[in-house]
Amino acid sequence: MLVATSAELAGDRTVVARAEAVREAVAAAAAEIEQQRRLPPALLDKLHEAELFRLLLPRSSNGIETDPVTFFHVIETIAQADASTAWCLSQAGGCAMSAAYLDLPVARAIFGEDRRAVLAWGPGPRVKAVECDGGYRVTGVWAFASGGRHASWLGAHCPIFKQDGSPRLEDNGLQAERTMLVRTEDVEWTDIWNTVGLRGTASDQFALNDFFVRADHSITREFERECREHGPLYRMGNGTCYQVGFAGVACGIARGALDCFLDLAKNKIPRGNKSPIRDNAVVQAGLAQAEVNLRAARAYLLQSMAEIWKHLCAGSMITVEQRITIRMASTHAIHTAREAVDFAYHAAGATAIFDTHPLERRFRDIHTVTQQLQGRASHFETVGAWMLGVDADLTWV
Repeated sequence: MLVATSAELAGDRTVVARAEAVREAVAAAAAEIEQQRRLPPALLDKLHEAELFRLLLPRSSNGIETDPVTFFHVIETIAQADASTAWCLSQAGGCAMSAAYLDLPVARAIFGEDRRAVLAWGPGPRVKAVECDGGYRVTGVWAFASGGRHASWLGAHCPIFKQDGSPRLEDNGLQAERTMLVRTEDVEWTDIWNTVGLRGTASDQFALNDFFVRADHSITREFERECREHGPLYRMGNGTCYQVGFAGVACGIARGALDCFLDLAKNKIPRGNKSPIRDNAVVQAGLAQAEVNLRAARAYLLQSMAEIWKHLCAGSMITVEQRITIRMASTHAIHTAREAVDFAYHAAGATAIFDTHPLERRFRDIHTVTQQLQGRASHFETVGAWMLGVDADLTWV
């Protein structure tokens, strides 16, 4: 067993320092982000200057190509200030790994030459790509494109059809699928993102109608078939990075909520009471439990990821068992973070119900995180089924 050291658990501190340097600016923009449902241009400038959209981009495309532990720390740091900003960075990080599947000249043209390049994507249930000379004709509507409003490129995942309209089948009998990369200015947007939380992600809907995409601007995202990069990050895959990153969002929200509650509890005297909240034994015990549970869940995820990373760096491919471990740890961290925020919100009383209070925003944001794909409680069913040897759907592991 390869045991991670304390330094490896801390990640690359020079990269994490970039996030720490902009955290105050992110916090200062939080109210505007909520109101405008966008990341402000001035904040985007700072994020690009710090190269925080390039964390998982290959070095061959002028990316940082950092490790997943460092990625977690960066996302968690930003989420302490604003969850929407952290969510956009996490999403963009996983999308940027697409450069590893593109021919190098294309990857460099999309990502390397544009220092402000951002790729965003989302699912689309009724979409298609029809083969044609030199590429595909793409039609459909895609939603939940987090960060799409400040992206330069969008990914449209499609089933593939032949020119005669019949499905293009793989050797295993399943229909072929590919992700098409298109410029943001070539799509039609629909504003659908009026949500409880994560409002600033602007995860809107975009559409294409019989739009031509060059063949070399499409990818499978399957390592064995098309990945050009062979570093440990890309042998691991973006699915695991998403799990780690979005768990970082949740842990950052919880850390910010507990820190906010500590300040509040020292001074607030509830109506009808004679002493501040801090003197309440129930609150004291609840705070301690929320703190230790959050730290434990966070530590388990980081320890697991750091140990798996050592195996990957030694030349291994990620295994199903390792993917199961990260899925279990990340989902647990997300739900433990939600419990910590719930404690802080409820213990704060009526103070936390106003939209001007940081706990109100963090309460909404964490409950939006748990509603998203990475926060599904059903992931525990998948993990348990795999542990018991029952047939398990590993699609999202």
